[in-house]
Amino acid sequence: MTQSQINPQNGQPLLDIRGLHKRYDQLEVLKGVDLSMQRGNVVTLIGSSGSGKTTLLRCVNMLEEFQGGQILLDGESIGYDEVNGKRVRHGEKVIARHRAMTGMAFQQFNLFPHLTALQNVTLGLLKVKKLHKDEAVALAEKWLERVGLLERRDHYPGQLSGGQQQRVAIARAIAMNPSLMLFDEVTSALDPELVSEVLNVIKGLADDGMTMLLVTHEMRFAFEVSDKIVFMNQGASKSRATQGAVRASAIATTGGVSQKHTFLIL
Repeated sequence: MTQSQINPQNGQPLLDIRGLHKRYDQLEVLKGVDLSMQRGNVVTLIGSSGSGKTTLLRCVNMLEEFQGGQILLDGESIGYDEVNGKRVRHGEKVIARHRAMTGMAFQQFNLFPHLTALQNVTLGLLKVKKLHKDEAVALAEKWLERVGLLERRDHYPGQLSGGQQQRVAIARAIAMNPSLMLFDEVTSALDPELVSEVLNVIKGLADDGMTMLLVTHEMRFAFEVSDKIVFMNQGASKSRATQGAVRASAIATTGGVSQKHTFLIL
């Protein structure tokens, strides 16, 4: 019996990760991670490099295969079904449909170098969403303006700074109107003076009620936007805390943000 579609219920999480395992040969990167998010939640993953944060994001939209556990997005099993007791990978058309439910902004920009900023943003709107060209251009211009780059709409990636390219990439992902937005260290390549512009865009999305799963080292920003902060260590989600609990602990222990004391709160 196929379990890819689960009947929606009141209070069903938009994203529900159950016992997720991911290996590269003999190296187990994710060791039974559990995580759930309600629609409209903002959840931030923190932890040291190599703790599995980025791998978790990539498993959610099947950029990485995973070997065990289940990911449910809006009630649908992502990547695999259980059929007659066996784990069976979905076909590419099903995986493509599930990927369209998520948007992702990467550490690297991944823009098409032969397309302008505007063309990079409109490409998915035209090819995937099948919007009319005028509608796609209007939507792309809206998001380019939101990230402060409307005046550079006709520039190619090679004519933009790294920070500007990242903002185009974020506009491209957001314009597709995903159910879940994934952000993987999107400020890591930005000049310091441009970080706040990108973070303000993400704050605006949070205010609009978009469901977002973030990986970031911008801890002050994480406190401001997150409903929940999850500390990952060696491939496992060790602890969770609400925004208020994390902030209260930080103030109580150090008068500021303390990585040693703040994140290990159950």
